[in-house]
Amino acid sequence: MPIVKTKETMTARERVLAAFHHQPVDRVPIDYSSNPGIDRRLKERLGLAPDDGDGLRQALGVDFAGVGAPYVGPKRFADIPDRRISQESGIRTRWIEHSNGDGYWDFCDFPLQNAGLEEIEAWPLATPDDYDYGALPDQCRRLTRYARHYGGAGLADIINSTGMVRGMEQVLVDLITDDPAGLRLIDRKIELQLEVMRRALERIGDQIDFVWMGEDLGTQIAPIISLELFRRHIRPRHQKFIDLATSYGLPVMTHTCGSSSWAYEDFIEMGVKAVDTLQPEAANMAPAYLKAKFGGRLAFHGCISTAGPVAYGTPADVERNVRETLEILMPGGGYMLSPSHQLQDNSPVENVIALYQAAHRFGSGAVRR
Repeated sequence: MPIVKTKETMTARERVLAAFHHQPVDRVPIDYSSNPGIDRRLKERLGLAPDDGDGLRQALGVDFAGVGAPYVGPKRFADIPDRRISQESGIRTRWIEHSNGDGYWDFCDFPLQNAGLEEIEAWPLATPDDYDYGALPDQCRRLTRYARHYGGAGLADIINSTGMVRGMEQVLVDLITDDPAGLRLIDRKIELQLEVMRRALERIGDQIDFVWMGEDLGTQIAPIISLELFRRHIRPRHQKFIDLATSYGLPVMTHTCGSSSWAYEDFIEMGVKAVDTLQPEAANMAPAYLKAKFGGRLAFHGCISTAGPVAYGTPADVERNVRETLEILMPGGGYMLSPSHQLQDNSPVENVIALYQAAHRFGSGAVRR
């Protein structure tokens, strides 16, 4: 059964930018992200081809689409049996299969875990010349019906993505001890991403609507690092991306996993306009807490837990969760509805459809004030 939608009076771009600026919307902006297994099953249920991402966005009423310069550089790393290797970074993953036949690529091996400064300098990361910036304008043209963003959760990310090649424990040790090798690996990645972003915005800075970046800052119960460590190593590196986006008049949204609201005052000072993920079950991340403490100063994107009713409840539970979240976060503007992370393969299709149907049913109409 197709998702029933109410009459819309705004374009996706107008709707998303209004949310960034805490202005009234015709309905809540809606986003989507998923693992391949549930994505495939959802398309099957809606009668869509496996590769019809645009059709799925239209069926769900999604307002967002991302653009990025594709990697076209050389093969930098040799093949390894049973491994998938990123030719941009050398990150290695292995396939982990679920009992139902679905699965995911999990990070492994961590080839730079014990690397010193000399090995870090010699590691063959991609260069800014390895990307096809000429593909960006066409991407934007094909996505005119959406609010278009550059980047995503991995843009400027330090802890998580560096951990994919060096190991999470070693990255945290690097940050705490100011290890020259670890910090150099971080800076090589940051310098690459910043220059790629600079070249991309030179091409399409006037054709996108916001920049999306990220950093994993919390566990379910507490921060991963201290505020002092964040200010010493994370904030100054992130500020470069925010300043570049701001120079093009583009608002910035940043992704933060887990208990991360402890950094939001710094985000506001840095110029961040919206925060993403918002795991409601994590400490100090409940919708009511976020709205009371940061409403009107930050816009919110996420907050529909992928570890809650969508995965383990009934369609009625999902509907209730979506309605309650909207009732808390929509008044006064500044909310964009999205799963807190990628929808997981253990999410029943009926629950995912209930999520998006509830978004249209309860998120329509002018923002309540």
